[in-house]
Amino acid sequence: MSDDVELSTGQSAYRRLLAEIRSGALAPGARLRETDLADRLGISRTPVREAIRQLEADGLVTHLPRLGATIRSLDYAEVIELYEMRAVLEGTAARLAAQAASAVELAELAALNADLANAPVGLQAQELNRQFHRTLLDAAKNRFLIKAMSALQKTLMILGPTTLADPSRAGAAVAEHAQVLAALEARDADAAERAMRAHIEAALSLRIRAMRHREIPVEDSP
Repeated sequence: MSDDVELSTGQSAYRRLLAEIRSGALAPGARLRETDLADRLGISRTPVREAIRQLEADGLVTHLPRLGATIRSLDYAEVIELYEMRAVLEGTAARLAAQAASAVELAELAALNADLANAPVGLQAQELNRQFHRTLLDAAKNRFLIKAMSALQKTLMILGPTTLADPSRAGAAVAEHAQVLAALEARDADAAERAMRAHIEAALSLRIRAMRHREIPVEDSP
């Protein structure tokens, strides 16, 4: 296999593994065995090794004694810190978008939120939510902000599916998006930032509840 083909195959494997981390198919603590992954993906070990190196550079993979390459786990403090930074960055994006977003971009945000309101809970809703946030970030028109948010989003992948996987969250998220949109359409930068920060904080609250629930031991049935 040529170097160019191996590089292309490595990028394909990297994107495949990223998608599996985002979906939760590769959960925190999962081991990444080169031989097993090569067999499953139908490629040689060299591009798998390159994909794992890229994931490690992203901060998504760590090497543990006797286990080797493993999907990173985030502790409680790290999750809080991630969402604090997300609130700062996306709050700033909303502030900038209130000043810079075009009418077309605002219409696209409104359409995405309407589609989200009508989408069934599941992968479709999660993807629409990601598109809404990506579109708002693009509307901020700040390349450095986009770069910083991209790095943060990769680490957030470790948490698996978005909070919209919870049926109780979807309707609330749509209402919170609507508040952000109202502020954007009014060109009220302060209100847009406040609304986005409140939206991120609501998602964090759900994450914290989910983490605490997982930590509660389940008693054996009588």
